[in-house]
Amino acid sequence: MVLELRRGTLVMLVLSQLREPAYGYALVKTLADHGIPIEANTLYPLMRRLESQGLLTSEWDNGGSKPRKYYRTTDEGLRVLREVEDQWHVLCGGVNALLRAGEEADGPAGVEPHEQAANAKKAGNGEGKERNDGTR
Repeated sequence: MVLELRRGTLVMLVLSQLREPAYGYALVKTLADHGIPIEANTLYPLMRRLESQGLLTSEWDNGGSKPRKYYRTTDEGLRVLREVEDQWHVLCGGVNALLRAGEEADGPAGVEPHEQAANAKKAGNGEGKERNDGTR
């Protein structure tokens, strides 16, 4: 499941990290440094696909000790990135809200809901007692 989750975010991460030109190995290292390990044999086909879709551009640099192919996000790639980021934030907000609601419904780990109610009464939280405003 973790692999599927990561796979779904890789396009967004690649587009975001290639706003400035970088070569493949540098991108592999950057992602790994941030807890997102990726194999080069996964990354390079993804970058070639994004390039064929017009979201990345590449350029060879022959000036160093060995030639390197640098990739950079295109204007269209930046537009797509903005859209994906917007959807990402909406999705994360919804997921986080649902996860919090699930945690609240579960209560403390290992304690059944009926035990929670009994423990609350023992703690004297006033459950079931009338408050000054006439409500319970």
